[in-house]
Amino acid sequence: VQLQASGGGLVQAGGSLRLSCTASGGIFSDNTMSWYRQAPDKERELVATITPDSFTTYADSVKGRFTISRDNTGDTMYLQMNSLTPEDTAVYYCNAERPGFDYGGHYYPPGDYWGQGTQVTVSS
Repeated sequence: VQLQASGGGLVQAGGSLRLSCTASGGIFSDNTMSWYRQAPDKERELVATITPDSFTTYADSVKGRFTISRDNTGDTMYLQMNSLTPEDTAVYYCNAERPGFDYGGHYYPPGDYWGQGTQVTVSS
């Protein structure tokens, strides 16, 4: 699975951005997809997750402001970010968790894949 994140940029506080993560390889609809972010000098943190049946969870810090969604037809995940604050400034990464599967008499264990990251900068 290869992931390509896009949509980051510079925005003023209170503004909005929409991130996209397009996957190739594997069966996108089988994957649990997530967005993570890492601010300077901080640990990477989980922002939001969407399961194959579109159940969503969010970090407390983004609830009510961010919305994660997926388009299984287009193999793409989105993160709509509204009411952005400077504390949302970070590099945002998309992640795919692929379940294990059997193919051709072989079992392939679960896989964990990362995109390259897209920078989001919110100015005050």
